[in-house]
Amino acid sequence: MNKYFKQFLIVIAAGIAISSCHKIEVKPNSLYTEDVFPKTDAEFQSVMGTIYTSLRGHYSLGYWFAQELSSDESILPVYGGNWFDGQGYIQLHRHNWNKDHGWITTVWNDANSIAGLCNQTMYIFKNAPEGDSKNTAIAELKTLRAFAYWELLDMFGNVPLDTVYPSPGVQAKATRAQVFTFVESELKAALPYLKTATGSSTYGKVTKWMAYALLAKLYLNAEVYAGTPKYNEAIAACDAIIASGNFAVEGRSTYLNQFAPTNGPSFKEFIFAIPYDPSTSNGYLFHGRYDLNRNLGIKYRYSGSTPGSYSFNQIIMNQTTGNGLVNARPSGPRATLSSFYNAYFVSDANDIRNNQWLVGLQYWPDGSPLMVSTTKKGYNQFYTGSDGATAMTYHLYIDSVFSTRQDAASLDMGNDEIAWNMGIRNIKFAPDPNSSSRNQSNDAPLFRYSDILLMKAEAILRGGTATNGQTALSLVNSVRSNRTTSPAWTTVTLEDLYAERAREFTWECWRRNDMIRFGKFENAYGFKTNTDTYRRIFPIPTSAMNTNPKLVQNPGY
Repeated sequence: MNKYFKQFLIVIAAGIAISSCHKIEVKPNSLYTEDVFPKTDAEFQSVMGTIYTSLRGHYSLGYWFAQELSSDESILPVYGGNWFDGQGYIQLHRHNWNKDHGWITTVWNDANSIAGLCNQTMYIFKNAPEGDSKNTAIAELKTLRAFAYWELLDMFGNVPLDTVYPSPGVQAKATRAQVFTFVESELKAALPYLKTATGSSTYGKVTKWMAYALLAKLYLNAEVYAGTPKYNEAIAACDAIIASGNFAVEGRSTYLNQFAPTNGPSFKEFIFAIPYDPSTSNGYLFHGRYDLNRNLGIKYRYSGSTPGSYSFNQIIMNQTTGNGLVNARPSGPRATLSSFYNAYFVSDANDIRNNQWLVGLQYWPDGSPLMVSTTKKGYNQFYTGSDGATAMTYHLYIDSVFSTRQDAASLDMGNDEIAWNMGIRNIKFAPDPNSSSRNQSNDAPLFRYSDILLMKAEAILRGGTATNGQTALSLVNSVRSNRTTSPAWTTVTLEDLYAERAREFTWECWRRNDMIRFGKFENAYGFKTNTDTYRRIFPIPTSAMNTNPKLVQNPGY
């Protein structure tokens, strides 16, 4: 990268923390004259790299927690005070978050910052030489900004539309319908100029197909967002992707490979994925750290774990060295509820998607029992016998049921082996055996072709017009035939489709969105009893309200 583009990136990176609701008066340094503006596609891409980096850091932490922990799909309880973290995780589960919630504030700031970065970069690009490269780059920026505003639309409802750089000042909130229209118009304006190529040349970057996928998602939720159904428009956006012939549903044997550390542009379902690399400082895909049971680090080679030269048949608590042993232990606080698992993953033993879960007795790859060595007190902190320090060994069992053994109010399960082994674990994004850190190289697919087919099926079931000889049933079966060897369905209802989406997109940040659209978000599940409908959107963070006096808090908060 030449020195001019390093200067470009310094200017853009400086804006990463600037929310779009902030007053921005600083203009780019006049040092950047026409002769140093990007001219080639590669040069435009190098300047936009900071925006993609911001998206990567945002998606797998704050966004994941807000979307998934507020649904029935995932829970992160407390273990003897560990992971209490100001009640942030359990508030998301119980639906009693407030306007000072840390992860909600993070999501707000991240999405606004991405939108602001897009504004700044478009400002820099405006004096670049005219041509196809410039047109495509600006269309890409418009799509990324539309995605940021779609997030805000989906999660916060009415939000300020700050689309000019330098900003004229703080903005009042636009209505949710106005934000919907803005996102729609930006995507439509971008479509003619976006790249159509797929594969390694555009992997991890915006393409025409990513924009169509976002349009489909926007239209499918139009009744929630703007009060007017747009199911035929959703079908048309899906049809554009289907007609391209660029994508296909992965077969049963390769379904889980899509989420492995070795995934990437070779997977034909990926429409848009966020690449992760454990060597980068913000490659925060930590699924192994959060999801893997603490005693399974060696089996799944978490963070470089290895049994070394041991003939290994048991995990010895806290033993981390000796004879080449490396026993990095995952934190392991995150799991799913038995109600979610039982509803969607026990009825069809032939479904490959069942293999993303760890539950029940655990075994080494050779089939021998995975034994854990501890003490009686270490196994059960409430053990009252005088021999609590006596060694004991047990066969690792992941219990599907949570029990607040230490404190029900704080969802505290306790701090012993029984507690840490509660909760069915998800290993869809399998731990990276080649990473010596807790970062992983699994790329995260944001839009997959199976989602396009199931969105079209849903739009038809909700009243849209079937096209191209495809029915809701044929579309759902085209996905299921690549997931299970069980017979094809003969009928399909919206409830069936809702269940199929749960099976297909677990851990991919779509559950909250689906629950709201299907009217399930207020249901009781796990330790959640709150039925407040206003929690379908999150509060405006206090910090944003303090910065922008024109903001009005969302109802209920």
